[in-house]
Amino acid sequence: MDIKSFTLSQLETLADDIRKKILSVVSTNGGHLSSNLGAVELSIAMHHVFNPPSDPFIFDVSHQSYTHKLLSGRWDKFDSLRKFGGISGYTKPSESEYDYFIAGHSSTSISLAVGAAKAIKLKNEDRLPVALIGDGALSAGMAYEALNELGDLKYPCVIILNDNEMSISKPIGAMSKYLSQMMAGPFYQKFKSRINQFLELMPDSAAYMAKRLEEGIRLITPGMFFEELGLEYIGPVNGHNIKDLISAFNVAKNMKKPVIVHVQTIKGKGYEIAEGPQEKWHGVSPFNPQNGISLKKSTQKSATEIFSNLLLEFASRYDNIVGVTAAMPSGTGLGALIERFPDRFWDTAIAEQHAVTSMAAMAKEGFKPYIAIYSTFMQRAYDQVIHDCAILNLPVVLCMDRAGIVGEDGETHQGAFDISFLNAVPNFSLVAPRDEAMFRQIMEFSYSFNSPLAIRYPRGNFGLCDEFEPVKIELGKSQILSQNDSDIAFIGYGNAVAKAFKTAEILNINPTIIDLIFIKPLDKNMLLNLTKTHKKWYIFSDSAKRGGVGEILAGFLQENGINGISITSFEYEDKFITHGATNLVEDSLDISVQKIAEKITLENSLKDKKY
Repeated sequence: MDIKSFTLSQLETLADDIRKKILSVVSTNGGHLSSNLGAVELSIAMHHVFNPPSDPFIFDVSHQSYTHKLLSGRWDKFDSLRKFGGISGYTKPSESEYDYFIAGHSSTSISLAVGAAKAIKLKNEDRLPVALIGDGALSAGMAYEALNELGDLKYPCVIILNDNEMSISKPIGAMSKYLSQMMAGPFYQKFKSRINQFLELMPDSAAYMAKRLEEGIRLITPGMFFEELGLEYIGPVNGHNIKDLISAFNVAKNMKKPVIVHVQTIKGKGYEIAEGPQEKWHGVSPFNPQNGISLKKSTQKSATEIFSNLLLEFASRYDNIVGVTAAMPSGTGLGALIERFPDRFWDTAIAEQHAVTSMAAMAKEGFKPYIAIYSTFMQRAYDQVIHDCAILNLPVVLCMDRAGIVGEDGETHQGAFDISFLNAVPNFSLVAPRDEAMFRQIMEFSYSFNSPLAIRYPRGNFGLCDEFEPVKIELGKSQILSQNDSDIAFIGYGNAVAKAFKTAEILNINPTIIDLIFIKPLDKNMLLNLTKTHKKWYIFSDSAKRGGVGEILAGFLQENGINGISITSFEYEDKFITHGATNLVEDSLDISVQKIAEKITLENSLKDKKY
């Protein structure tokens, strides 16, 4: 959509139409609502002033890119947002040339903009990188690393700081406070005091001058931080005034320098129910737009809720338990603990590395830290997991939510790799619950375990409820859930034990079903005994096949010189997994229960055989 010739009135009408479109689609499909409603005028002004795709538009996290998608040829496809086979909820270059980079994790935009600026300089091209980053994303150190270099290089670049005083939950950290509370600082207060002393010697009419002077100072001082880094600063600008935004962006565009444009917006703008700092409107499931009530209701507790309740119970029992999350207190279930024990549980903002290392120090001081971070975001702290936790063998507990396929968020968010990257780390043990009862047993075990431990669990509900009796957890011990004389063994790990159980039900067979419980260390005695009686092993785990459970078990057989065991793994193939409803995604990957049953039937000719 070419909007460069639109009048101001036409742009404002377009903003209204876009808000209606976003509200209609997100209330039906789910997605990121408040951040997108708050960035409508901002995105319109960007498209009006700059020249995408020649000018790279780089959206941090990119969950706020819905207006950009609507303005770049995807209006008619927008109803397919986040659906399987539809358009992504994040920027995705394979979807459109207007999407410069894929994104889904925070605080990468300025680094990308610096890299693009370097390339443009070397190619001597007339292009301008434009990065849009929220104030919450500025809590991550990577953003400052990029700002530091950009201020030194002085390459042309526009960074739009969307300051809505809210990341996902309340803003955390010095930068957010700096942006919203600069006027409370000693410099400004001292300056104002001296001005007031001076004005006492002047006539009363000077009060008007003082007021105007203070307003002027307020427009200048927030930029002092960025200017000290060598960046130009414009703002604050009303992020819902298209005229002011266009004016500010034109100034920035013509400066031919690195420029920060500080824009202030309201999350949820235009949809009164969602306006302001309300965390629940950041990411939503389908809801009734008339009253904001969710259309999805589940009576079963999610794995996150189970974890939250258990940790709250244990923290009430043991006062040396502490915990941390990185900008996801609600998503990880830690919000209730931060509220109940504010001196023992913390939200570090978008700073996974800092979160992990700070808890390593607490472990050294005799506390028991629980680090609640999504599987996909734990990747961001991999060095700290190794360097600061594992080498010293500190008793931290990594609590990795959203392990496995997460559905509509797609490639950047799938929790596929934690088994693969943690299994290689010495001193770490890896465990996963299959249901609520086993989660309780694992939490009991975790408190007294004196080495690093990683627990993975799924988004949403467990696939099993109370089909099997729980057992007390012993390090490296599995549980045989059902035993049969056939040569077929279904070996499950974590939530995928449910898939093994349900596959057996569909096939109407009674294989031996095993819950590994631990993938590191393995239950060597059980596995060695199993090799004597079961020659066909089917592996069920919600994880990548490379470095996953199947390969770990195959390595065990090789190390022990055991031949004649056939291993078939129903883990994820070596490719990134697209977005869409989890059941549809699994079906497309041939790892749904029905597809797995068909494969096993074909392999064993079970139509004519009974076990």
